[in-house]
Amino acid sequence: MARYLLKNCAAVVVDDGFGPSVLRNVDILTAGPAIHAIGADLAVNNAAHDTIIRDASGWFVYPGLVNTHHHFFQTFVRNRAELDWTKLSVIEWLDRIYPIFSRLTEDCFYHSSVTAMAELIKHGCTTAFDHQYCFPRHAGKRLIDRQFEAAELLGIRFHAGRGGNTLPKSEGSTIPDAMLETTDEFIADCARLIDTYHDASPFSLRQVVVAPCQPVNAYRETFVESVALARDRGVLLHTHVGEGESPVIEARHGKRTVDYLEEIGFAGPDTFYAHCWELNHTELQTMAASKTGVSHCPEPVYLVGAEVTDIPAMAAFGVRIGLGCDGAASNDNSNLMHCVHSAYMLQCLVASKRDHAVPPPSDFLHYATRGGADLLGRKHIGRLAPGMAADLFAIDTRRMDYVGTRHDPLSLIAKVGIGMATDLTMINGRIVWEKGEFPGLDEAKLAADAEAALSTIEL
Repeated sequence: MARYLLKNCAAVVVDDGFGPSVLRNVDILTAGPAIHAIGADLAVNNAAHDTIIRDASGWFVYPGLVNTHHHFFQTFVRNRAELDWTKLSVIEWLDRIYPIFSRLTEDCFYHSSVTAMAELIKHGCTTAFDHQYCFPRHAGKRLIDRQFEAAELLGIRFHAGRGGNTLPKSEGSTIPDAMLETTDEFIADCARLIDTYHDASPFSLRQVVVAPCQPVNAYRETFVESVALARDRGVLLHTHVGEGESPVIEARHGKRTVDYLEEIGFAGPDTFYAHCWELNHTELQTMAASKTGVSHCPEPVYLVGAEVTDIPAMAAFGVRIGLGCDGAASNDNSNLMHCVHSAYMLQCLVASKRDHAVPPPSDFLHYATRGGADLLGRKHIGRLAPGMAADLFAIDTRRMDYVGTRHDPLSLIAKVGIGMATDLTMINGRIVWEKGEFPGLDEAKLAADAEAALSTIEL
């Protein structure tokens, strides 16, 4: 059992279950997947020859970030100005980009996942949920299996959202025929993945979420069957809500998306939605009452240009909030640390127009850690305390970038931002990124392999 002792940490953001605080000049001792102790001058038993000591002088240590919404496969459509959606509605943008998605191969899904996960880890993310809804027929059904393979390679804690689209374009969806599945196909593969990979144990690295892509692109029965399967197997539910589709759902079903999903039962403490930027206060109160959570993805808001998600209202009403990167088609990076800063700054931009005050900067760190853990139903991640998972990242603050900031570690990420990779990222007690390297892996080769896979498709 590997043990690490991080000596002389300048600051550690801890949480005993009653809120975060900062400990100065302390050590952290890990044992296996868990944190064993946090305190000053921790001693190491001489018999523990496997204890590895790191000098953490100058380090600020934080709980690992929890990413609650992403589309890893979209890493292969980054930095494409011709797909900029600033002048398009979400539905119009989907019509343009889905044909590109439909050309991806199985290898593309694997290597794009490695690419996204690697960037997440470099920037302090230790748990990642991915909403993989793109299943081109030629690519087969083992795309999420390959994602679990990628997660194991890098050592990240991975929640796989098995998405899917079932409504044909002829009936009003934006989905090319090559990406369509039947409800039976979708549900059967969800069940297969749960049986094969889902591990509900406290420190598990693999879990599965039933996640039909979005109500606008699926039959009602797809959502009804998703609820039945997830509740039967004890797994979570996820989908896209409130990102421009509510008028379409209202025209089809006579009610907006939140009420439509509430009626189906696709809501509750085992359910979280992505985005929700177009929801009104009544809808947010409905979600708070049912304990349905929100994965707020701030950076797509820049591109949508319509309105900034009302996080202050969500917080005031008691909606459960986590943060997500979203896919690279609407956010050209996989940097959740950057999203913490973006989330806070966007709220500051519109603060004078809102009914509720912007939450303090430290709350945005909470959304990206303990808030995300709550959305994913994980009680042993999201905060640093003895007995919790040893998921953390460290920033060496002995740099010019941090002069004048070091008095407040809790606000630093949201208010100032971190413009570089972490100095160390640990997941489940294993160091997966340190001193600019993935231990035991050749990053140059990983990048070359990903570029080679990308070159096989026509964009």
